Amino acid sequence: MSYVHLFRRYLREQGLPVTQQREAVAEVVFQSEGHLSVEEIEARLRAGGERTGKATVYRTLEMLVKSGLVAERDFGEGFKRYEHLFGQRPAHGHLICDECGSVTEIHEAEFKRLQDRVATEQGFAPSRYRLEIFGLCQSCRAAGHALEWKGLSCPIETV
Repeated sequence: MSYVHLFRRYLREQGLPVTQQREAVAEVVFQSEGHLSVEEIEARLRAGGERTGKATVYRTLEMLVKSGLVAERDFGEGFKRYEHLFGQRPAHGHLICDECGSVTEIHEAEFKRLQDRVATEQGFAPSRYRLEIFGLCQSCRAAGHALEWKGLSCPIETV
């Protein structure tokens, strides 16, 4: 099912033009099950015969995020990724590989229970949470990559 009609409605409510390019960007994001970068969105648009400029893609993604239909994610890669918010469980986290950059969604009811317990203990009313665990994926570990300690070192030599 396409959710482009919801984006159209948002654009109209904001007094913004509904264009074919904006609809095409929205369609790419809504059809994806993953976390797309701008470059991946552009590649899918080109593969579909669309000629949409990078500035239009960025502006459309900003509108999609403001509309509440799409979430912007920063996994520490130096760029943002985007995912639609339809049909997903509201509580999910991400495993992000420091080596290859792969992102795996994790759905675990225990996260929600932990959030609720900690919030109750602190008298806090949560609206949402974001769990991101960084490390090495199974493939990178199998390829021999290892985590390196990058902590502080003591500037004073000890004898």
